[in-house]
Amino acid sequence: MRFNKILLPLLLIVIAPMANAQQDPTYSQYVMNGFLINPSMAGKDGYSTVSLTARQQWIGIENAPGTFAAAFQTRILSDSYISRNTSVRKKISRPTKGGRVGMGGYIFADRNGIMKRTGLQYAYAYHISMNNYRQLSFGLAATAYQYYVDKDGALLADYDDPFLEGYDKVVYIPDVNFGASFTTRTYYVGYAMHNLFRGLAMLGNDGTNTRSELGYFYLTGGYKFYLPADDWMIEPSVLFKSSDMVFKSFQMDISSRVYYKEEYWMGLSYRTNDAIVLLAGAKFDRYYIGYAVDFTLTDIRTKSYGTHELTVVAKFGESARRYKWIHSY
Repeated sequence: MRFNKILLPLLLIVIAPMANAQQDPTYSQYVMNGFLINPSMAGKDGYSTVSLTARQQWIGIENAPGTFAAAFQTRILSDSYISRNTSVRKKISRPTKGGRVGMGGYIFADRNGIMKRTGLQYAYAYHISMNNYRQLSFGLAATAYQYYVDKDGALLADYDDPFLEGYDKVVYIPDVNFGASFTTRTYYVGYAMHNLFRGLAMLGNDGTNTRSELGYFYLTGGYKFYLPADDWMIEPSVLFKSSDMVFKSFQMDISSRVYYKEEYWMGLSYRTNDAIVLLAGAKFDRYYIGYAVDFTLTDIRTKSYGTHELTVVAKFGESARRYKWIHSY
């Protein structure tokens, strides 16, 4: 297949310089995947949590974007998360001082055409408990990832093209993410910034790659409406996502989920200029399973079978006694 006037600009957009078009991975189940977006979520609910997320965009299209992430997070508890002056059977007034630190990490692999990004992140969070079951949290994460240009995955007329040869096919980029969140019994808000250094320390850069990593910004929020029928609860939520290129990358997810006994849920989400998302999930003991299907609104819908995302979570510990009011999922 020959390079033509359409493919050449497209390749320039994808590769130049180190993929301006490459975005942070998108997660339809951003409520379940809060830790992947905001490092202040590490250990937020006191559980030790293991989660796996797999997302495949535009099934049916070869080399379509795909993301995989495996995460672990926990709360560091020196004694107990129950106030020393409070009986286990009574409501909690304040947690002990030893339960304020959360830690976690995850590994991820993200593919977008011929661009591949593989890396890991370690997060540290500090949680400040307040009266009336409110919690203010801050988090800082160190991240490092590899950018890889899969030249073999491209259909090129000239594999010795000087534009391609002038770029390193593999570089390593360390960076830092920051997050803050505020949680109460009924509502929560969070803010996160990714790539604070904008790829300032690019390792293995011997070619003509220029530093052009973008910073990304996330604002999330949700509210829990408990219905008169105790078994039912409605949770509308929203996610705002943008980058340094605000007017080109701004995106908003508006979602609502209905829970039954906080063990089963269904929901619907709208992502601006992109997709309608159907959400479903269930809880089995300490295990949570969530599934999302994106029905694309753009013309690509005629070429694919939609986007599918699966999240599996396992929680360990006795946090239901420590902080009973928090239900992340």
